[in-house]
Amino acid sequence: MVIAFLGIVLGALLVFSVQNIWVYVIYGLTATYLILQLLVFFRIPNRNIRIEDNGVVAPADGKIVMIEEVMVNEFLQEKRLQISIFMNIFNVHVNWYPCSGTIAYYKYHPGEKMVAWHPKSSEKNEHTSVFIHQGNHTVGVRQVAGLIARRIVCKAQKGKHVLQGSEMGIIKFGSRLDVLIPLDAEVHVELGQKVWGCETLLATLKP
Repeated sequence: MVIAFLGIVLGALLVFSVQNIWVYVIYGLTATYLILQLLVFFRIPNRNIRIEDNGVVAPADGKIVMIEEVMVNEFLQEKRLQISIFMNIFNVHVNWYPCSGTIAYYKYHPGEKMVAWHPKSSEKNEHTSVFIHQGNHTVGVRQVAGLIARRIVCKAQKGKHVLQGSEMGIIKFGSRLDVLIPLDAEVHVELGQKVWGCETLLATLKP
């Protein structure tokens, strides 16, 4: 929507200022930048996928904005440690599964469009909820839409076996990923830290 609006504005400037060569230059440079940004945004990079039997790897690129104990009222009905990753518009927005296992639960939730770093966005914004059975543990993942995001794509299906580091889906424009792990897990990241999908180890689960 934002890109379409900019395109309309720049097109109007071009029509009404056809005699000004700088309008063509600005229009061309802006259009080129937007196209390059879209290519960067939707790229699927090659990653050295980190395989950890009891590990939970980052499901997305971004910055750690929350590491807190929360009450999960969907599927599990218990307290969990939530690690949240915020993705800005410059991050790759492909999402990957943080662990291997069988998908025990999946649900899409329509909702609001508040900024993705807001603490309430996990519950009130449009989001998906996925819970994966991994041996003796269950790991939850939420894809949360942000202020600009207008579509969440999730490939999860209940009963499907998934591999750590395989593609889970994508959130289109500015968003957030929540990872829900057992309270006794050993956390390896800290607030403000930049993480890389498939490569950064978020936590280790107790055997």
